Amino acid sequence: MTQTTPNRLIHEKSPYLQQHAFNPVDWYPWGEEAFQKAREEDKPIFLSVGYSTCYWCHVMEREVFENKELADLMNQYAVNIKIDREERPDVDRIYMKALQAMSGHGGWPMSVFLTHDLKPFYAATYIPPYPKHGIPGFGDVLRAIHNVWKNERDKITETGQQVFDHLARAASPDLPKHELDDKILHNGFTRINEAFDPVNGGFGDAPKFPTPVMFNFLFSYYARTGEKSAIDMPLFTLRKMANGGIYDHIGGGFHRYATDAKWHVPHFEKMLYDQAQLVSSYIDAYQITGEDFYASVAKDVLNYVKRVMTSPEGGFYSAEDAESAIDPDKPSEKEEGAFYVWEYSELESILTPDETAVAELYYGLRKNGNVSSDPHGVFTGKNILSIEKTKDDIARELNKDIDLVTNLLSSIRQKLFAAREKRPKCHLDDKILVSWNGLMVSACARAYQVFEDEQYLHMAKNAVQFIAHKLHDSNSGKLLRRYRDGESMIEAHLEDFAFFVRSLIDLYEASFDINLLDTALQLNEDMIELFYDEKDGGFFDTSGNDPSVILRSKEWHDGAEPSGNSIAIENLLRLSYMFGRDDYRDKAMESLSYFSELVNKAPQALAQFLAATGLALSKPKQIIIAGHTEEPKTRAMLRELHSHFIPGKVLLLADGSKSQDYLASKVEFIGTVKKIDNKPTAYVCENFTCELPVNEVDMLRKKL
Repeated sequence: MTQTTPNRLIHEKSPYLQQHAFNPVDWYPWGEEAFQKAREEDKPIFLSVGYSTCYWCHVMEREVFENKELADLMNQYAVNIKIDREERPDVDRIYMKALQAMSGHGGWPMSVFLTHDLKPFYAATYIPPYPKHGIPGFGDVLRAIHNVWKNERDKITETGQQVFDHLARAASPDLPKHELDDKILHNGFTRINEAFDPVNGGFGDAPKFPTPVMFNFLFSYYARTGEKSAIDMPLFTLRKMANGGIYDHIGGGFHRYATDAKWHVPHFEKMLYDQAQLVSSYIDAYQITGEDFYASVAKDVLNYVKRVMTSPEGGFYSAEDAESAIDPDKPSEKEEGAFYVWEYSELESILTPDETAVAELYYGLRKNGNVSSDPHGVFTGKNILSIEKTKDDIARELNKDIDLVTNLLSSIRQKLFAAREKRPKCHLDDKILVSWNGLMVSACARAYQVFEDEQYLHMAKNAVQFIAHKLHDSNSGKLLRRYRDGESMIEAHLEDFAFFVRSLIDLYEASFDINLLDTALQLNEDMIELFYDEKDGGFFDTSGNDPSVILRSKEWHDGAEPSGNSIAIENLLRLSYMFGRDDYRDKAMESLSYFSELVNKAPQALAQFLAATGLALSKPKQIIIAGHTEEPKTRAMLRELHSHFIPGKVLLLADGSKSQDYLASKVEFIGTVKKIDNKPTAYVCENFTCELPVNEVDMLRKKL
């Protein structure tokens, strides 16, 4: 049941915490007030971690946290804390590793019981309200823990210490360091290749997730070695994904993952980090192939982000939920995918007969529904749109002109979009995170470079300005992680610094605003000071300033997002190539060496580290254009440059202004770069040793 009097979470800004503000549970946010209450009342801490668009988090709330009987037990036997994992990935990461160590698996909602010194002694994911399928009910778990807490406290203390010791060893492993060479890249490619699904694309079995970090490595490995299968795998996968049900063919954007091997039945939430990284992947694919298919997907995703996930102030929102109300008059009765799936009769009522015939073939529609792999029966009788036939196939089968088929498909999409907009919308998580915004800024900057559409440049600039005004204090250098509803909070973590610094570098290479590079250098210095391990190399995830974070670790696993370490290392390398900073390169190489044992053992889990290693072992092109961006010849040179896939390149503009003076103050050589014959001129260099400058586009093409 939902009570009318809110608990403490009503004062929090996190959408996830606010979703629980009217639970009968006496929730506390993470902090000293809750810790003190646990000590004073001699109760264990129950920590519940999730996020606002997490389907099973909603289920556990409805079944457990809104259950007055169970809530009373929780209030009697524990001090209860709620955490939004997207706000506090540092806390989430610690207890997720504990959960994985204790149970062999992880996931959200995460349910962990802690001692007074915040050490975990029992952990699970979703816990049903009552015993089900061999899983104890939540009430039984509470009673058992209460009994042991009162009568056998030493067992809890011992278990908590054992788990903590395990986490401490894992957080600071004594790893052998390996020399970095091509073998590590070849090993990574071989292992990833072995996991590839040649029938459906993707890696491994169902469920299938987008893997943009793997695409990043494979594309760069192809550029380095010429191994064609290294691009065949991601190109095939990207096409399968874009045609599958994991893609929203009506509104644009990718869902979180597919529950089946064929990418047909998705888990319907949409995350900003997926959109950002996949835009970059499709741009890479377009640069490599020149095929408009990949460009059109990237643009469609960006249109979705602009329409749905962009705040009026310019920052990017975090996510859209997977479930929504079926009936607008019953907003609390929600189902996953309700916003996205279709009954055949509904489609017939919206479309003309000709449109219905085309839609049926194109999207694989069936009168009794097209979902065959739905074990829970949620989508029985429903249709999930996926592209099954080409326009040419449909034109031949229906004996229609291809232009008519194209026009009908455009009309179908417009009509279905308009009809769908009348449905109850999915919950929008409108908090703004620096790390995820950094990923999206990078995607927009690259889109502007390749497509030359000013709207993408504006999207990137607006988001950076939002972060600068709302989440970065230029005087103190302090960067905060989260903004929502007028409040900026939470000390930034490694991934915030790393992703944002990268986005500033990317946006400089799109706009040539020298202030972006200056800010990137300043924040990079702050990142080193706060997180870098001078003893062994690598970056800690947190600064160590928060005593409630019981362990500092160095995250190495590339999950839905790349690890902060892998991107921080790439930033060090790119800035070293821009400014001749040997100290940055030394830190990057020391860090890669620190993680090399893990990369050798589990390359699939460290694909972005593989990409960073390839960058470190390459001689990336340093390209300096002497000219002004207003000059047509300069634009033509940039257009030629951005039409090529050149991983790890760095790009600088020498325009004879204060911008060039700034660059020259960092690297004296850049002060000598100038036009030849008063024409915009390109210098293609390695380690600031340049080939003869060229001032014709066809001559530049030969050097790329």
